[in-house]
Amino acid sequence: MMIRTVLAVAALAIGVTAVTAQQDPIKARQAIMKANGQQAGIGAKMVKGEEPFSLEKAKKIFATYQDVAKAHELFPDSSKTGDTAALPTIWENKADFDARLTKLATEAKAAEAKVTDLDSFKTEFAMVVKNCGGCHETYRKKKT
Repeated sequence: MMIRTVLAVAALAIGVTAVTAQQDPIKARQAIMKANGQQAGIGAKMVKGEEPFSLEKAKKIFATYQDVAKAHELFPDSSKTGDTAALPTIWENKADFDARLTKLATEAKAAEAKVTDLDSFKTEFAMVVKNCGGCHETYRKKKT
């Protein structure tokens, strides 16, 4: 009985999250991207020596980047307009966009497993961050 209750509560929580994302996919994807940006800032500080290297923080950075794979479902046709920096090219070339999200998540997962110290972090972080820049150049409005 207890296991069924726990499973029911977990299913309800997942359902509520999915419904929230469907109600406002723009805000949901902005939250994911904001988290990625915050983690990128921490990573950049570690690379520059402005913050001490922490293996725990390094792994969290890559784990956060893996969440971007969830963004696939956060770009429905209904979210082309509104308070978004997403360019129309996302929907015009959805297969490429989705492939880039998958590549980022896959490489972040591999990087998370490879990082053991600052030197390996610098190498892996640089590789993963290139994925971010490539997607932003193609699929995100330039900041003014």
